[in-house]
Amino acid sequence: MRWWDIDPVLVLEKDLFPEDAWSRGMFWSELAHARGAGATRCYLVAESGDDGRIVGYAGLAAAGELADVQTIAVARDHQGTGLGARLLTELLRAATAFECHEVMLECRVDNVRAQRLYERFGFAPIGFRRGYYQPGNVDALVMRLTDPSASVQGTEING
Repeated sequence: MRWWDIDPVLVLEKDLFPEDAWSRGMFWSELAHARGAGATRCYLVAESGDDGRIVGYAGLAAAGELADVQTIAVARDHQGTGLGARLLTELLRAATAFECHEVMLECRVDNVRAQRLYERFGFAPIGFRRGYYQPGNVDALVMRLTDPSASVQGTEING
């Protein structure tokens, strides 16, 4: 993801997460830490092969040996195509490159589709954050993956 991707990403963000969408400033702040020798973030976008429209994006933050999946989003018309898995694969590769030994994430307790994706990659539930998602006071399921490098061995994003 680059700065020029922020506007189309925001369109997708507001469609998918209308109640708690990230702001332009939040994306700018994350991207400020995604370049150079001291980078601690990895943000990527997926574009449609048909028209070049951004149909997905994902972000990861690294701190020491721990990484945190900040966001994964897939356009409604591309959900169920494997794009979420390809984005997650790339985030786990980034975590491995950052030399992280654990990856954490939160997802809504009512987002079963996301939970199944994360479980396929080896994430395990470890707890809850009560009232994490606002408005609505929806709990977050906290999940952890140990050894992200083992989770992505043999996976490819081509196709």
